[in-house]
Amino acid sequence: MTRLPIVPAAFFGVVLGLAGLGNAWRAAHDVWGAPAIVGEALMAIAALAWAILLVLFVLKWILAREQALEEARHPVQCCFIGLAGVATMLIGLAAMPYSRLLAELLAGVGGAFTLGFALWRTGLLWHGERDLAATTPVLYLPAVAGGFVMAIVASALGYPDWGSLAFGSAFFSWLAIESVLLHRLYTASTLPPALRPTLGIQLAPPAVGAVAYLSVTGNAPDLIAHALVGYALLQALLLARLLPWILEQRFTASYWAFTFGATALATAALRMATSAEQGAIAILAPYLFAGANLAVGVVAAATLRLMARGQLIAAVTPVRRA
Repeated sequence: MTRLPIVPAAFFGVVLGLAGLGNAWRAAHDVWGAPAIVGEALMAIAALAWAILLVLFVLKWILAREQALEEARHPVQCCFIGLAGVATMLIGLAAMPYSRLLAELLAGVGGAFTLGFALWRTGLLWHGERDLAATTPVLYLPAVAGGFVMAIVASALGYPDWGSLAFGSAFFSWLAIESVLLHRLYTASTLPPALRPTLGIQLAPPAVGAVAYLSVTGNAPDLIAHALVGYALLQALLLARLLPWILEQRFTASYWAFTFGATALATAALRMATSAEQGAIAILAPYLFAGANLAVGVVAAATLRLMARGQLIAAVTPVRRA
């Protein structure tokens, strides 16, 4: 008898937050000469977290298949499975300065998984008969988050034309899903406390989309880039206004949902500040960077506290091995 921790796929959000902050520090190094070691250390920690979570994710499907299938059938939790591929692509981005071959391998595998899962999950959604109460920002994860990250990584690898295709698929998927989600938030019953932290994902599409747009256009801070950052800022302000209501749910790992959008917003501002930008973005960039560090720092500290108490994973399921 062995005990396998049944780690939810949502835990891959930890990798997105850490890698996102590492990417922001890399941009800060390019713009302000911030210490390069900080960004690389964050990327290394993200890679370690990814490796551990990936092993546990695979073992869950081998040794605890019923629990894995239950997660895949869940109307909310299932969408987090797509983060396994998104996290893998981001680790490919982290590896790029050290090994292009490894970066391309991770990007290819992560991208294939992300696309395959997005097609599978979206196909099920098109069947209809979905409970409106289960509509939350997690719907962005398979196609929107995956497509934008694919655009970022493809452009970094020198394939901006492929990145443009990925950007288009993510951008229009975002607009379509956003209308469905806002209709649910405006008209259906209020989100229960356990689902409210998923609203943190609402910041990610415009923020990550801005980074993706800058990636495929060569960091040109044009009207569209400013518009994406502007909408991301609106989402950030709305989340700040709703934070007391969201915090009615005690801290869990689901609060990592806030970190990827926050770090992407800082990264977009920093990358725009590398040009001749002297206006609003240049003024906001230091504050957005500080906010991203604060968000990840607070969530990481709370996560470590739960780990120290043995409360990070709600249940540990016994699994028999021959």
